[in-house]
Amino acid sequence: MIKEYKTIKEVASPLMLVQNVEGVTYDELAEIELPNGEVRRGKVLEVDGDTAVLQLYESAAGINLAESKVRFLGHPLELAVSEDMLGRVFNGVGLPIDGGPDILAEAYLDVNGLPMNPAARAYPAEFIQTGVSTIDGLNTLVRGQKLPIFSCSGLPHAALAAQIARQAKVLGTESSFAVVFAAIGITFEESEYFVQEFRRTGAIDRTVLFTNLANDPAVERIATPRMALTAAEYLAFEKDMHVLVILTDITNYAEALREISAAKKEVPGRRGYPGYLYTDLATMYERAGRRLGKAGSITMIPILTMPEDDKTHPIPDLTGYITEGQIILSRELHRKGIVPPVDVLPSLSRLKDKGIGAGKTREDHSGTMNQLFAAYARGKDAKELMTILGEAALSDTDKLYAKFAEEFEEKYVNQGNDTNRSIEETLDLGWELLSILPTAELKRVKPEYIEKYMPKK
Repeated sequence: MIKEYKTIKEVASPLMLVQNVEGVTYDELAEIELPNGEVRRGKVLEVDGDTAVLQLYESAAGINLAESKVRFLGHPLELAVSEDMLGRVFNGVGLPIDGGPDILAEAYLDVNGLPMNPAARAYPAEFIQTGVSTIDGLNTLVRGQKLPIFSCSGLPHAALAAQIARQAKVLGTESSFAVVFAAIGITFEESEYFVQEFRRTGAIDRTVLFTNLANDPAVERIATPRMALTAAEYLAFEKDMHVLVILTDITNYAEALREISAAKKEVPGRRGYPGYLYTDLATMYERAGRRLGKAGSITMIPILTMPEDDKTHPIPDLTGYITEGQIILSRELHRKGIVPPVDVLPSLSRLKDKGIGAGKTREDHSGTMNQLFAAYARGKDAKELMTILGEAALSDTDKLYAKFAEEFEEKYVNQGNDTNRSIEETLDLGWELLSILPTAELKRVKPEYIEKYMPKK
């Protein structure tokens, strides 16, 4: 029998104080029933003796302190899971908002989950093809990896996220592939863009979409990525699927965490964020990976907009510590009209060597990747020199490198949001660009691969 309490002492949105409670535990879910029968939800933030502090998932408007009832449900926030979730759209707390029926649950899972035990982890090793050359060819995504995208305000990271969600697949396996997409604190316009984009391309059929809008309560923003990861864990480890989780925008999540921390009057840390921001992000990110003995896997791409384009800001800084690399979008490339504006040189995938080579992508992948990096870096230097000293100051070889850098940005990076390149197309395009340079300059590629793959002029 669930007890009902009519002992609400105070409401200071998003917090509520309930007195004379018994047996209530931290993180427990509560229902608040208004006099008109409307039910709202909250979770227990703190218990002190017989007083509980609740955090509301919805607005506090209209709650009558004397007449409203509070019920504590004895369990934390849970998500109803089943394979029927694929192709559906949910709000930030897991309720369907696409007009379809409720999910017939196979299980109810605690959304807080647990980070994966390091001893139970299998090492990421298989290549995931995103169809985006700058990722596949140069900063390869590997199954089970956490590879964030660092963007800046106003850059088209939403279009890149939708493109990856639409195109991504694991090569050479028969297992099914699913995408769990969580949009955190975004505008209604962005939310509609994702839903319509997935429907237009048919990608919705293999996607579970969670959307938390900017006008939804901050506490719901905290729950949204955990909802997505709970759905991903179920599909990956119960249904043996390869799941790609895309979370956008982690900056909105961290802002909500800061807002709630301030409401609880906690001592602020760096830039006003709570001192446990690192731990909190790690409890989410570390739920991705591969488990020993399980066929499925969770690969994660968190997307965050760096405040003031600052890589040293706490959110990208801490994310970089926890994850295995980063893809960085460049405002300069965006101004040039290059789509997607991926800044290749500072981007990094720490696991790229594990997912490439013969049997995974192609034997020449490692060499061409290193050669393209080196040639592009030298080409950019040559272009800067040309700007300062004029073209006459460059040697003939440097002029070729400058030309290479131009062509590389125009053809390799600038592929648009609708082009889905196979890894073979990406590698062949790399060779086509390397043919601009004299063969003597290609010191990072084996001569037999030059003979085999270089286009004959």
